Amino acid sequence: MFKCLKKQSKKILIIILLVFLNFNIINFSYAVDDNDFDYVWIDEAVEEGKTIKEPEVLSRHAVIYDRASKTVIWGKNEKTETPMASTTKIMTAIVMCEELGEERMKETVEVCKEAAYTNGSSMGIKTGDKVTYHDLLYGLMLPSGNDAAVQIAISIAGSVENFAELMNKKAKELGLEHTHFVTPHGLDREGHYTTAEELAIITDCALSNPTIAKVISTKQYTVTINGYPKNLNNSNELLGYLDGVTGVKTGFTNGAGRCLVTSVNRNGFEIITVVLGSDTKKIRTKDSIRLIEYAYKNYELKNIEELIQEEYKNWCELNEKRIYVYKGVKTNPEIYMEEIQSKIYPVKENTDIIIESEVQTNYEAPLARESVVGKITLQIDGNVIEEIRIKTREEIKRKEIKEYFMQFMELFKQVI
Repeated sequence: MFKCLKKQSKKILIIILLVFLNFNIINFSYAVDDNDFDYVWIDEAVEEGKTIKEPEVLSRHAVIYDRASKTVIWGKNEKTETPMASTTKIMTAIVMCEELGEERMKETVEVCKEAAYTNGSSMGIKTGDKVTYHDLLYGLMLPSGNDAAVQIAISIAGSVENFAELMNKKAKELGLEHTHFVTPHGLDREGHYTTAEELAIITDCALSNPTIAKVISTKQYTVTINGYPKNLNNSNELLGYLDGVTGVKTGFTNGAGRCLVTSVNRNGFEIITVVLGSDTKKIRTKDSIRLIEYAYKNYELKNIEELIQEEYKNWCELNEKRIYVYKGVKTNPEIYMEEIQSKIYPVKENTDIIIESEVQTNYEAPLARESVVGKITLQIDGNVIEEIRIKTREEIKRKEIKEYFMQFMELFKQVI
């Protein structure tokens, strides 16, 4: 009987152990944010990236985004909606900084139970802990703390749901049509998605905030929790290793796969790369390196503003005095060119750049203010990059009888 009880006890113990392990495995695979070890031969990947004609990217979604022109240089399924894991926290940081402002970032908050018990990657805060918003931001972006994300949401908006509404409001302000947030941390939830292209736009917005730009470029940082120091390490494997990398954010869930958003600045040429849906950390890292090295090997920034201004100067010399308003109180209107949107643009070597201009010279009064009298079009590889209109500065009214009489009298005086 003793042996029978002993066997039953062993079985019960084994069952409990298996249930415990299974529970933790499920939670780990669902929420871990790149804390696993997966070595990448970075130098080898860099050299490979410099030699490829087109990037061979294994990640399901990818994009190279130029910050100067706000355009996509290269993409793969970049407009397809997909989960984005902890790269969500880029928008969390934007909303946090905009809602609080610089002064309130110094405020201290008390950690709630909901935040402390959040699954997945963590900055290590517990219920009742005292920590500043400033340090929560570092906990959010460096070790990718889901606990920090929930605490930020609840402290600012009262709940995760309310904070998600603020995130979606900001997405609309940025003109994003294929992005929707449900959580501030990015754990898999139905209806939580973005695209590689729109995530790049979100990142571009984040980088424009000095506070966020400083945080994401930090490799290690010491926060203070309850008056005690705690060291945090940045989970971004390319920061500090690849030339010019300045951030931004890693991510992983079962639904999203491995994700990595990277910002790079080499000699003023700033790009953002996004890879989503990678099967392994090594793939996401190598894909990111390929995209970065491909961009800098094959593209350079071209000052297209200078080209357009030179064309406008030539246009004015040729056409300004030819524009005639028949029956107008003034026959030659003052003109101006609209503002150039893409002042700098990334181009490949030997790229065809075509700039053309148009003019319409004859009009009959009345002529409205800001009437279009010409246009300058700039194309790169057959794609229209800029189409800038040339307009009148003033309204020109039609002559009335008194204007004709005054004109006649002026001519008569000259004859006399």
